[in-house]
Amino acid sequence: MLLPVPLRLIGRLILAVLAVVGLAGLFLALTVLTNGARGGLAAWLTAFGAGVVAALWRGRGRTWPGRLWPFAPVIVAAVLTASVCVPTAPTTRQYPPDLPFVATRHWSLSTGSRVAVYRYPPAAGALRHPTPLVYLHGGPVRSISVLDHRFLRLLAGQGYDVYAYEQPGGGRSDLLPMEQYTISRSVRDLAAFIDRLNRGPVDVLGFSAGAVVLTRALATPDVAVHVHRAIIAEPGPMDGPTALISGQQGRPSARGLVPAPTGPRATRVPRYAVALGLIQLGLLPPDTSLITQAEGVNAFKAADLGSDTASAYCARDAGRIPAEDTAENFSFSAAASLRIMRTIKDSPSIASELKRSRTPAMLMIAECSSQVRQWETTILGADPAIERTQYMPGVGHHMWNGLDDNNERAAAVITAFLQSEPSPLRNYPTRADIPAFLRGHR
Repeated sequence: MLLPVPLRLIGRLILAVLAVVGLAGLFLALTVLTNGARGGLAAWLTAFGAGVVAALWRGRGRTWPGRLWPFAPVIVAAVLTASVCVPTAPTTRQYPPDLPFVATRHWSLSTGSRVAVYRYPPAAGALRHPTPLVYLHGGPVRSISVLDHRFLRLLAGQGYDVYAYEQPGGGRSDLLPMEQYTISRSVRDLAAFIDRLNRGPVDVLGFSAGAVVLTRALATPDVAVHVHRAIIAEPGPMDGPTALISGQQGRPSARGLVPAPTGPRATRVPRYAVALGLIQLGLLPPDTSLITQAEGVNAFKAADLGSDTASAYCARDAGRIPAEDTAENFSFSAAASLRIMRTIKDSPSIASELKRSRTPAMLMIAECSSQVRQWETTILGADPAIERTQYMPGVGHHMWNGLDDNNERAAAVITAFLQSEPSPLRNYPTRADIPAFLRGHR
C-alpha cells in the first residue's frame, strides 16, 4: 500500500537530513584521518565523491527527475562543509600595532626565538633599584595585556627597571615551528633573555603560565643561578603529576555571573570552530594542516576566551570587570598554548630538582583564585627557598586588575619582598599551614 504523499515527503526529508549529517560526519572523520590535509580540501573532495557515488547508486532505475533527488543532500552537505575549507582570516601573520605608550623592540635570542621586548625604566626622581625586574606574563603564548602594562609602569614608578617580553608566537613576537613550543623551550628562552640583557642576575616576576616557567627555571640550576629573587604569582601546574591533581579552588569567582563576552569570535566561523574544537579534543594535533598557525592566531579573538576572563575576578566584582585589553593589542595562539600545556602534562615530576632550589622566592595566592589550590601548595611544599607566601584578599587570579587599590596592594608585597623588608601581609600559608589551608577551601 502506498503511503500518503505528505508522509512520503516527510520520510524523504528525514532521509535527506540523515544523509547530510552522515556526509558531514564523514567529512569530519576524513579531516581527522588526513590531519586536515590541504586545508581540509582532501577530506572534502573524498566526502563529496563518496556522496556522488551514493547518489548515483540510489538513483539507479528511477526516471530522470527522480534521479536528481538523491543529489540534493550531497549538494547541501558539500556547501556546508566547504565553509571549513575556506579561510576567512589572513593566512600570514598579522602583528598587532605598536602600543602608543611604550616602544617595542625585538631581540633575537640564542635559542633562535625572536621576541618583542618592552622596557619601563625607573621613573625620574624615584629611588632606583640596581637589579632589573623581568616580567613573565600569563597565557601562555599571548600578548601582554594593557592591564599588565599599566602594572609594570606602576613598578617602574617605584624605581624598578622593568623588562618584559612576549613569548614566541604571542603578541608581536615571531612564530616558532609548532613542535618547538615546549615548556623546556620557554625556560631556555628566559635564560637566553637574561643573558641578552647582560645585567647579571635579575629579579623575575612570573604570573600564571609565566609562574610555571619561573618555577621550572628555579628547578634548573643553570638557569636559576641567573635569578636573584623570584616571585611566583598564581602558578598553574608545574609538571605532569601536579597537572593530574584536581582539587579545591579559591573563593567563588565571577564565572557564570556575567553575560557572555560580546564581539567577533573565531568559534562562530565554521572553519575555526571545527579546527580549534578538534585540536581541543585532541583529535587534531596543534600543527594540523587544516589551518596554518598564523591563520589561527589571526582568527582568534578575545571573546573566544569565553568565561576565562570572568574566572579571574571575585564574584563580588562581577558587575565591574574591567576591560583587560584592547582589540588591537590582543593576540593569542590557542594551538601553541595547548602544545605547551601538553608538554607540561607529559613532563615528569620536578619536585626533587625544586627541593634543591636556593633562590629566594615568594609565592602569591589570590583569595578568589581560579587555579587549583594544590598547584600552588605543591610548589610551596617542594621549594625550600620560598621565604614568604602572600595570600591576597579581595582579588581573583588577575591580582593587579586596576580595581580599587588592588594594583597598589600587589605592588606593596612585591616591592617589600624584593627589598627584604617586612610585608604588609602576614606570611600565610606557611608549609605547616598547608593541610588547614586546603581544608578551609573545600
